[in-house]
Amino acid sequence: MTTPYHPPVKHSIRIDGHRTSISLEPVFWDLLRAAAARRGVAVSALVAMIDAERIRSETPPGLAGAIRVWLATHELTPGNQKGDEIASAAPSNSVDRAP
Repeated sequence: MTTPYHPPVKHSIRIDGHRTSISLEPVFWDLLRAAAARRGVAVSALVAMIDAERIRSETPPGLAGAIRVWLATHELTPGNQKGDEIASAAPSNSVDRAP
């Protein structure tokens, strides 16, 4: 990718057997894939864990927004990479690009 300025791209994600679509800019998909790879889990498994955290919050945002916030607070903030605990409880799910 040559520029971070790109419209969102929709992907289908399976979370606990439920299929949903998420639209994120390519830069966020790249960060999400890298975060999942570092933790040794599938992207959909990491998304499922972010979704679970999101639902437990006092004022849950939408899933795409929660993913962006999670990436900003866990991946982009130096010294604040708290994602390792997510890998141990992550379920196996699948992800593919939506038509």
